[in-house]
Formats: sequence, structure tokens, C-alpha cells
Amino acid sequence: MELDYLLKFMARLAANNTTAWMAEHRPDYQRARAACTELVRQVLTRVAATDPDLANLTPADVMFRLHKNDRAHRDPEPYKRRMGAGLKLGGRHAPRAGYFIAIQPEGQSWLGAGTFHPAPEMLAAIRQEIHYNSDEFHRLRQGPELLRYFPHGLDTTGPQLTRPPRGYTADDPDLTWLRLKTFGAGRFYTDAEVLAPDFVDQLVAAIAAARPLVDFFNAALPGADSKAV
Repeated sequence: MELDYLLKFMARLAANNTTAWMAEHRPDYQRARAACTELVRQVLTRVAATDPDLANLTPADVMFRLHKNDRAHRDPEPYKRRMGAGLKLGGRHAPRAGYFIAIQPEGQSWLGAGTFHPAPEMLAAIRQEIHYNSDEFHRLRQGPELLRYFPHGLDTTGPQLTRPPRGYTADDPDLTWLRLKTFGAGRFYTDAEVLAPDFVDQLVAAIAAARPLVDFFNAALPGADSKAV
């Protein structure tokens, strides 16, 4: 893998984020994309061996476009500053919890596990699962392996309701969690960590550590008949 080249390309793109520059450096982009594709391929191959949700997925199924989807053209930068993928059953845009890899220079490379900005019906289902199975939820979110790889645990700093969700009371003991609009844990990697020989090992181990919590969220969704789906 050429992860060093990928990081350097993304740094250059951040400083020259225009369609004209990209057109002039298309071969560089393709080389950087190939490096990210190989990273994702290696991770998929490893995690699919133990997670049936991720079996048979290809990098094409899970990798995100670099071009921003800003139809209103409010963002002056046409390209994202990161390159990455969303690993989950059904591919990157499937309405499920999963794992998200982003490669970005200057210590902004990131791994996320869970569901970020879910649709209202998915959010309602997860809240109900937490309400019905509170003990299991807290056991999983505080699991030693999860916290080993995601030291900050489930993120509570993101968007959330100011009032209890519809159907829940202000004195609900899990209100802190029920008010969340996103359910995920994340961690950043330094450039040195991305370039280390064991980077794929670290990603695979972190995904394995987060899988019980991700499975908990997915078990709440319509059509799920067990925690193993």
C-alpha cells in the first residue's frame, strides 16, 4: 500500500481544492485512490472472516466518492478532505450501523463504529432498543475491549434533543442516551499510526471490539431477528 502517497495527495488536495487542479492531477488521484482501495480491501478481507454482515462486500460497495454531493453549491470546495469507506451490510449507504474508515492527513484519520445521523425511523428503533434492553446497552458501551480501542466510548457531544424524545419521560434514567441523534464511537489516528506496519491490524482489532455494540444497534432495526445479523 502507498498510504504515505495517499496522505500526501490529500494534503495537496486540501491546499488546491478545485476542479481545475483535480483535472490536472487525475493520475495522482487515481494512484491515491488505489492506495485507499487496497487498505479497504485488506480490512474487508480480514473482518469478513468473522463477521457475516461484511462477507462478500467489495471496496466498490463501501468506498465513498471524493466529490461532494452539494447540489446547492454552497460549499466552495468540490472535494472532501478525506478518503474512506463505510463498511456495513448492503454497502456504504445502507440504513444500518457499521464501521467508517477515513484517511486524512495531520492526525485526522478516523475510525468510527455505530450509526451517524440515522434516519428518524432508525433512530426511533435504536432508542426503543436502549429503553427495552438498558442493562445490555450499558454493558456493551462500557465493555473493556471497546474502551481499549475507543477510549472516549460512545460519543455524547454530538447533536441531540433538548427535550425527551416523544414517548419518553424527563425522569427516564437513560435520558442522556435517548436524546442523542447519533450513536457512535470514534477515534483518530496520527499520520505515524497510519503509516505503521500494523495499521490494518489496529483497524481490524478495533472493529472487532466494536462489533457487539454495532450488532446491538442493528438488532433493533426492522427485519432483524437476532443480535447476530
